[in-house]
Amino acid sequence: MQEIAKKPVRAWQRMLSGRRLDLLNPEKSDIEIEDIAHGLARVARWNGQTFGPHAFSVAEHSLFVTDILLKLKPDAPVSWQLGALLHDAPEYVIGDLISPFKAAIGADYKVFELKILDAIHQRFGIASDLTENVQQLIKRADEISAFYEAIYLAGFSLDEATLYFSAPTDKDGDFKNWISSLEALSVSDAQVKFLERFHQLNEI
Repeated sequence: MQEIAKKPVRAWQRMLSGRRLDLLNPEKSDIEIEDIAHGLARVARWNGQTFGPHAFSVAEHSLFVTDILLKLKPDAPVSWQLGALLHDAPEYVIGDLISPFKAAIGADYKVFELKILDAIHQRFGIASDLTENVQQLIKRADEISAFYEAIYLAGFSLDEATLYFSAPTDKDGDFKNWISSLEALSVSDAQVKFLERFHQLNEI
């Protein structure tokens, strides 16, 4: 009886740029900012459960996190701002899993995500600048963004958001008036704005 040939296991993602990113062993040479922007603009935060005609994309979230970082640390170097802009960049290939699902999957997911993020940091020359303290600052900006997204976009009450997310403290500053106009952009607008910010930072 003739054996049926098995399909080879595929662990790479083909990008529209023509790159092939090996998800198990990502190489910095296979990472392009255009692919990241294209993917993140099409990945929805909150599993798409947000108000408005458009999904609130990871690309737009990344822009807000970068803006919040600058409010927390106005003199943040370019490399820190790039770190904030790219903090969720692995999601351009692995998607945005909501926190409860990440908790259910466990540590293996985080190891996988961090390998891709490290390759991205290497690709754009910011790996050595993102010390633990800097990463904690970016994480704080991410938490503040999630808090306000939950209230203004995802339907959480203030009490719920305070319970499940880390609300800004007096030390962080006042963000309410600045961020209360949160509104999801179209895919094309989010992609363009993400790329514009990246190139602006690279010109500084």
